[in-house]
Amino acid sequence: MSEKMWGGRFAAGTDSLVEAFTASILVDSRLYAEDIRGSQAHARMLGRVGVLTASEVEAIVSGLQQVGQEIAEQRLPFVDSLEDIHMHVESRLTEIIGDVGKKLHTGRSRNDQVATDLRLYTRACVDDLVAALRHLQGVFVDLAEREVETILPGLTHMQVAQPVSFGHHCMAYVEMFQRDAQRLLDARKRVNVLPLGAAALAGTTFPIDRWDVARQLGFDAVAENSLDAVSDRDFVMEVLADLAMIAVHLSRLCEELILWMSAPFGFIDLPDSFCTGSSIMPQKKNPDVAEIIRGKSGRVVGDLVAMLVLMKGQPLTYNRDNQEDKETFFDALDQVRASIEIMSRMLPGLQTRPAVMRAQAERGYATATDLADYLVRKGLPFRDAHAVVGKAVRLAQDRNIGLEAMPLPDLQALSPLITEEVYQVLTLEGSLAARNHLGGTAPDQVRAAIARARARLAEEQTA
Repeated sequence: MSEKMWGGRFAAGTDSLVEAFTASILVDSRLYAEDIRGSQAHARMLGRVGVLTASEVEAIVSGLQQVGQEIAEQRLPFVDSLEDIHMHVESRLTEIIGDVGKKLHTGRSRNDQVATDLRLYTRACVDDLVAALRHLQGVFVDLAEREVETILPGLTHMQVAQPVSFGHHCMAYVEMFQRDAQRLLDARKRVNVLPLGAAALAGTTFPIDRWDVARQLGFDAVAENSLDAVSDRDFVMEVLADLAMIAVHLSRLCEELILWMSAPFGFIDLPDSFCTGSSIMPQKKNPDVAEIIRGKSGRVVGDLVAMLVLMKGQPLTYNRDNQEDKETFFDALDQVRASIEIMSRMLPGLQTRPAVMRAQAERGYATATDLADYLVRKGLPFRDAHAVVGKAVRLAQDRNIGLEAMPLPDLQALSPLITEEVYQVLTLEGSLAARNHLGGTAPDQVRAAIARARARLAEEQTA
């Protein structure tokens, strides 16, 4: 006969290859603390409703505490024959306290048990990720404050467009990661629903109190439908989608860091401790950390796609396919969390090269739009102003000079509306000062945006 806890119906044991193939303990062992906590709450509830005696509850709760300690100290060996973390915990509990341990599973199934464990684990990871994102936002705010006066050539289509404060550019990532944190917090509401009590799929005949367990474990609600409770993995897919978005934002940032550090740009230098060299070229300093984070973004997006495909063909209710949900989910959590942490450590050591940035901004006729706006303020329709400035740029290109170096008579030949004051907007500083919309690109507006961001972060951390 099979020696499995579920083996009463089977006349033969499980093939060893099948045991190894179907075992999930190497993946779901990280849920041990949640499994212990959920089981203790379940046992206490069974005691309150009279299914277990007070002494049985005490034995189970204290025995589970010992099991958790053994796992934490790596004193409990994991074996394929026990399949998953739930069976390891129950088996060891029964060894410690005897047959009373076999009563723990009354009124529940591994189906609602694993769903509860995974929700508890996901909730904790979401909270940790939000805190990590808040810290990364703070790093960007600090960097922005340090580089308020640094002029960066803003790009569209990878061509010089208009000058911006480097601090203003940093604040764009503060907003990206703000949305990421908000998405995670919104997803947390749907994570924080208790499935325990659904049992295998149709509930239990025992008089359980699901709200008692929910209060013990900090859940805001209990699942309304038992079929959905055990088969729902929307919360995993939703958080995975949020992780993929974070990974995309990190990848965009890394792409900029990699470009800016390259010799054709030369805008920044990253700290040596976050770069590597070449095995053959002695001069190389490679931004490998940024490249690896950029690469991991594809992996995280792949984890999301894998989870979506895993769920798309499953009928109600629980199917063993869902054993595969945790490996991709844990991978995405691990990669994104590590990427956020390493980015938070690397960015404070970033050094800018303001002279190089300024030279590139001047070279790219970054104040051309300001000249067009100047002409519009003088009464010229924008399309006509656009044409005038286009001719001015072409003339400056032919002479290999910047717009600010164009003689006034030559500019007036293109439009009599141009006067001496035009040179105030043709400088990079004049261009920055002229714009103050959406937080502004001028230093004063950037500082104001930084102050608002600091206040917002402080309020959110307190909340």
